[in-house]
Amino acid sequence: MQFSVSRSPISQEKTTCAIVAVHVNRLSAEAQILDKLYQGHLSQAVKAGDLGSKRGATLSLFMPKASNHKRVLLVQIGKQKTLSIVAFRSLLQTVVKAVHATGASNALNLLMDLDVEGSSRRAKARLQSSIFSDSLYQYSETFSKDKPARTLKRVVFHCPDTATSRQTQTGCAQGKAIASGMAITKNLGDLPGNICTPTHLANEAKAIKRGNKRLSVNVLGEAEMRKLGMGSLLSVSAGSAEEAKLITMQYKGAAASKKPIVLIGKGITFDTGGISLKSGAGMDEMKFDMCGAATVLGLMQTLAELDLPINVVGIVASAENMPGSKATKPGDVVTSMSGQTIEILNTDAEGRLVLCDALTYAARYEPDVVIDMATLTGACIVALGFEACGLMSNSDKLSEDLLASGQASADRAWRLPIWDEYQASLDSNFADMANIGGRWAGSITAGCFLERFAKDYQWAHLDIAGVAWNMGKDKGATARPVPLLTEYLLRRANLA
Repeated sequence: MQFSVSRSPISQEKTTCAIVAVHVNRLSAEAQILDKLYQGHLSQAVKAGDLGSKRGATLSLFMPKASNHKRVLLVQIGKQKTLSIVAFRSLLQTVVKAVHATGASNALNLLMDLDVEGSSRRAKARLQSSIFSDSLYQYSETFSKDKPARTLKRVVFHCPDTATSRQTQTGCAQGKAIASGMAITKNLGDLPGNICTPTHLANEAKAIKRGNKRLSVNVLGEAEMRKLGMGSLLSVSAGSAEEAKLITMQYKGAAASKKPIVLIGKGITFDTGGISLKSGAGMDEMKFDMCGAATVLGLMQTLAELDLPINVVGIVASAENMPGSKATKPGDVVTSMSGQTIEILNTDAEGRLVLCDALTYAARYEPDVVIDMATLTGACIVALGFEACGLMSNSDKLSEDLLASGQASADRAWRLPIWDEYQASLDSNFADMANIGGRWAGSITAGCFLERFAKDYQWAHLDIAGVAWNMGKDKGATARPVPLLTEYLLRRANLA
């Protein structure tokens, strides 16, 4: 997707689809310009009720032959003068679908002056360009024939002056980079488990690094992890023919003295549950259990394109969880890299077992903060549904920053407590801790488990089980929380 900014008069802009706003029955200033140009054609359609009054309704109108605007897409904003960022995102997603439905090859975007709560022009351009770019993603890896390419290739943002043009250009570049990372995250998530193995993730990391001098990649196999004492991570891959991998990517955009932000992703490329076997219904979706890892790799791609002046380390803890003859059994006790022992009461609580060793490993980078992301618990979906990811942290400051980034990017999180009172549920008669708590507060006790391995730094955990992929007819990876974490990184670099 190509983006450009134009200061030419709206009436002179040539486009196959001009996108304009309607506030109930009142045309926006940009729409009024086109309405006057086309002898009241837009206002007549609105007065006739063809558009409707519900926010998100759209109406495509053809303009006279040989005009500069082949068609005009009317977008109903509704009664609210100011939109929330979430409402704005939803509106944009509807608009993009409508533009694609017209078959337009290019579009003139005249929505930049909408009032969006707490959003600068740069932020609005960032969100719009990311949604437009992301709309081009189509999974095609395992089809015999490629799907027809979407026709929309270019979007022009209209800006009235030099200052707004610069802000919009910056926002568009940022949004395009976000969408680039999202495409990698989605594609990895959508690939089946027989293709997307731990080795495949390692090869993807090397492909992202290729040609970028700020990035480096290091991959540890099982022999190297065994020497480091990663008995917890290796207990997960014990039943699989696929070798576990610990993949580390370093992005160096600032001085070596500047402490890095460490991002850790759970990379269970397929999760049968191990000996604690899952039920068959919906098990195909366990290919998405590596979406935390896919998020980390997507973020490294976005970082490389944004060229941010910060240091970031991405760690992917990847394994396949299978019920083989050598698989870990319920009741087994393993020793983590930290030296703490773990009684494995449920082999289907494997994500925390790979993450805890990665959290210990992260300390060697002397991090400023550590953020892990994982499709960790079904309990998080019960608690929060599919709207927000669960956030747990040992730092109020880090939590506040992540919550604010989620709000600003319309990729929201909600903080859950990890009070000491929950820790007792992890007690074991045979090890330092069990890998599961009781029936209640499953997401929280999982966070409490991880916190025991993150004592030496500021840490946050994002449980993305409810947001990482869509179910049903629209089944597929969503690439959340790439927008949230990119917003956080941009803010850390003072470029949001």
